Amino acid sequence: MIRKLVQAGRGGKASSASGCCKYKLTLEYDGTGYSGWQMQKNARSIQGTLIDAARELFGTEVEIQGAGRTDAGVHALAQVAHLDAPRRLPPQRLLHGLNDLLPAPINILKVEEAPAGFHARHMAQGRSYLYLISRSRTAFGKRYVWWIKDALDLGRMEVAAEIFRGFHDFASFADKRIDKNLSTEVKIDRTEVVASGELILFRIVGSHFLWKMVRRLAGILVEAGRGSLSPAAVERMLTNASEIPAQCTAPPSGLFLAQVLYEGDRLGPLSLPPLPPLLLHEGKSRGA
Repeated sequence: MIRKLVQAGRGGKASSASGCCKYKLTLEYDGTGYSGWQMQKNARSIQGTLIDAARELFGTEVEIQGAGRTDAGVHALAQVAHLDAPRRLPPQRLLHGLNDLLPAPINILKVEEAPAGFHARHMAQGRSYLYLISRSRTAFGKRYVWWIKDALDLGRMEVAAEIFRGFHDFASFADKRIDKNLSTEVKIDRTEVVASGELILFRIVGSHFLWKMVRRLAGILVEAGRGSLSPAAVERMLTNASEIPAQCTAPPSGLFLAQVLYEGDRLGPLSLPPLPPLLLHEGKSRGA
């Protein structure tokens, strides 16, 4: 099957005068063991792996750009990327052709033909991230959650999350090693903190996010839940420079890029990712 699709891709007849087509890809991935989305020298990245598969399918160089540059170890439920291809393939054939060439942790969910001017990152109007905290230790779900053994007050976490809503300067939550010249002002449209059994779900929706910003927000929420930070202390982090968020950076394992929003899109319902069944217990602690 792989060989037939690769041959079809290499020998397919171009259907446009330019011989170039653009596709919108929606994909999911387990970021464990990857250096993140963006291509890096001497490192295995999601973007690089996708480009390798597309290059093999089409037999020539291609360009793939994503809507969100997820960090090392961060997952995606619905990352969006655009593919500039040298020739047209039917979307379903392209989907199967890429998936047959991709490793198991990366899966193309949907392929759509896109206008020539479509850009996955520049045209995105919002992004939704989900962070999972487990109040119970788990061996099978370790790569998808952050286990916190201390008691967490959900109400305190909700109050802290509400502080982040609106337009703020998140300089204290940004890692400036990459974001040196980037504005640290970000508009946060929505925050939610919900308990589901032994899991706590933190969803945040905003225009864009800075490097490590969501992980540092999650870390601050945990400290608020522990009772270590008051609402006033959290508010000060948005008006005064603070090193506390960097010291509280949550691990990448619990973070998911949940949705990328374009013009006309609606935010989907808050729900759990397709996690291992042993992690999705309902309120029963299995013990540590």
